[in-house]
Amino acid sequence: MSGLIGKKIGMTSIFDENGKNIPCTVIEVGPCVVTQVRTNEVDGYEALQLGFDDKSAKHTTKAAEGHFKKAGTVAKKKVVEFQGFETEHKLGDVITVDLFAEGEFVDVQGVSKGKGFQGVVKRHGFGGVGQVTHGQHNRLRAPGSVGASSYPSRVFKGMRMAGRMGGDNVKVQNLRVLKVVAEKNLLVVKGCVPGHKDSYVIVQK
Repeated sequence: MSGLIGKKIGMTSIFDENGKNIPCTVIEVGPCVVTQVRTNEVDGYEALQLGFDDKSAKHTTKAAEGHFKKAGTVAKKKVVEFQGFETEHKLGDVITVDLFAEGEFVDVQGVSKGKGFQGVVKRHGFGGVGQVTHGQHNRLRAPGSVGASSYPSRVFKGMRMAGRMGGDNVKVQNLRVLKVVAEKNLLVVKGCVPGHKDSYVIVQK
């Protein structure tokens, strides 16, 4: 799938032609530089490596500096490969938010917000003492029974228990593009996308 790298700016809402208030997310998409062109002859597959968001030379290795120098650009913080572009691109080409059009649907991938160590009520939606989750007694948010005693004398793998929550790769599919602001490299999509503000996301057509 072709696409671009972006940065989540935040959420807002806009009104449609019927006066309905639509929640939406603003994403700064591109401009992305083609930093490498993968070919069948050399790599065994075809793809474009895109770079986004400038990085200072102080925090760049010499090897990375040489890699980006071939493309005639400064070092980039985020590098991702994409496939399936309709038009051919060469090393050093700049791809902007004009790749997307209003009304079409996109998939947005990012890393969800980290929640830290959470209990079963927040992490898995257990009901607590009111709905008597997992045979629990009188402790409001406890997980209750997690396994039998004599057999199998262990807890089965995959048992829903407390633990670290969030920080996962999440893809939200079929978000409608409500607005493309080309002069500011902004893409407004309907609904929410994973990640905190200023986190990197991948927008695919």
